[in-house]
Amino acid sequence: MKQFTFPKSKRLVSQRQFKAVLAHKLRVSNGLFTLVMGKNDCGYPRLGVSVGKACGNAVVRNRLKRLAREAFRQNQGRIPAGFDYLLMISPRWLKKLSKSDAKETVRQLTFEQVKTSFLALVKIAVEKKTTESR
Repeated sequence: MKQFTFPKSKRLVSQRQFKAVLAHKLRVSNGLFTLVMGKNDCGYPRLGVSVGKACGNAVVRNRLKRLAREAFRQNQGRIPAGFDYLLMISPRWLKKLSKSDAKETVRQLTFEQVKTSFLALVKIAVEKKTTESR
């Protein structure tokens, strides 16, 4: 059961940690999320989540962060170790919708949708990283 914990050591919490990941510049996006991946020396994956104000009020933004952290927590065994992951949620397609439609769309995101999107982005990022290092 210990593998399903999410202690502070597995989180990106400081501005310095976020900037270090952003400096690696390995980004993948699917329109809903942008995942930035950077190498770490910890031997385990770490996650940081950033949600833009365009996604809604604090209640909606905090819900999205909880969903993203839970997707990471439950799937730590499937996520390659030795990398920091920064998941940014600021959907570009929201700008094409009216403000009320955009917020309703974000509000209705399910855990399964967030988990599937996150894991797909991790897979793409890892493939991209392995082809870059060749």
